[in-house]
Amino acid sequence: MTTNDNVIKFISADNEEFLFSVLEQTTLNGVNYLLVTMDPDEEEAECYVLKEVSEKDAKEAVYDMVEDDKTLNALAGIFSELLEDTDVITED
Repeated sequence: MTTNDNVIKFISADNEEFLFSVLEQTTLNGVNYLLVTMDPDEEEAECYVLKEVSEKDAKEAVYDMVEDDKTLNALAGIFSELLEDTDVITED
């Protein structure tokens, strides 16, 4: 993954590339998380949460998609507070 002015390139396990805009970041229990979207200008954009899984001295950050509902719900509340005027809603 590379970063450039709040835009990151995410490469999936099957080598598919996606460009995400970083909306917010937070740390929970010592782990860094990013709230990202492909459509930062859309009023109701689909968002994803990425969890940092990098080695300590890695040159580039490595992230995995968060899929655990309990973690997503906890982070949705945190990101909603950080973004103040934005509601973060998880799909169950």
